[in-house]
Amino acid sequence: MNRLQETLPSAAEAALAKLCSQELSAIIETRAETQTLSISDPKGGRSVNIPVSALRLLVDVLTELGEGNSVRLVPVHAELTTQEAADLLNMSRPTLIKLLDEEAIPYHRAGNRRKVKFADLRIYQEKLEQERLAALAELSALDRALGLGYE
Repeated sequence: MNRLQETLPSAAEAALAKLCSQELSAIIETRAETQTLSISDPKGGRSVNIPVSALRLLVDVLTELGEGNSVRLVPVHAELTTQEAADLLNMSRPTLIKLLDEEAIPYHRAGNRRKVKFADLRIYQEKLEQERLAALAELSALDRALGLGYE
């Protein structure tokens, strides 16, 4: 079994995560900075103050798990190895190295290894998304001009 399959939630975990996501979404106090959660176990319970921003993040994580997806949190200021960066971009490591060599994504060297900032990966992803949307808009315009679209 590969690493990804090991991290995917089971059907029961996904169902529970989906339910928890819905329950937490319903009780988030959007105007507050913090919210108190009560957690209980067989030994008793505790109340914990949690920032609403962290609670929203927890809901996002539970939503993804509820859809059967694996989730990985990466700090915005994190520096990634080329393999981690390639995994996040869903491409092979050699393809990422080519992009780094072409200076499409900034990087720096730490010893003999290349490091890529997570923030730079997000900028690259956003640039790709904008290019895709522009190409789609251009194709849609051509369809309309040629009368190939739906009415």
